[in-house]
Amino acid sequence: MFSGIVERTAEVVSIRTDRQNKDFTLRADFCKELKIDQSIAHNGVCLTVVDITEDTYTVTAMKETLDRSNLGLLREGDLVNLERSMKPDALLNGHIVQGHVDQTAVCTAKEDADGSWYFTFEYEPQGAGLCTVEKGSVTVNGVSLTVCDSKESSFRVAIIPYTFEHTNFCRIEVGSVVNLEFDIVGKYIARLMQNYMK
Repeated sequence: MFSGIVERTAEVVSIRTDRQNKDFTLRADFCKELKIDQSIAHNGVCLTVVDITEDTYTVTAMKETLDRSNLGLLREGDLVNLERSMKPDALLNGHIVQGHVDQTAVCTAKEDADGSWYFTFEYEPQGAGLCTVEKGSVTVNGVSLTVCDSKESSFRVAIIPYTFEHTNFCRIEVGSVVNLEFDIVGKYIARLMQNYMK
């Protein structure tokens, strides 16, 4: 379980393809604190640590994950947003994030807001609950954000300077592909309403 509050970014230093899987090795300053089998969210995708060195660690993404997220588009040198799983006594500073990306979206606009930024993302509607609501929560590349302009297949978010500088939002441009995880509470409500209407 995660909160959508990114701890840091890490650079992809190598990518290895193993049949339909990909192993990603990242350089991070907290490697000495990690252990094998630990869960870390990468651009919002929960992956398991499978190898650790002094300053790098490796995770594996399977085909389902690569197809549903932007991880398959990563290249060496790219920055990835990282968040380690929440501790039971931690403050929930963002919102409830599972680390299970629903789908990707494309950035269609990036606007300077005199110190902050507005980003607009478009996505293909794929079912009940996979949507945003005004002032609701959405996770973009693992970052918990508040929706400020919700439409049927797009939404806009405001990014403050701290978030811009400490996540890979600093590299998102028009055309960039990002990961989305919609609010789990909304998804459950949508499923309950579907069942109720049957």
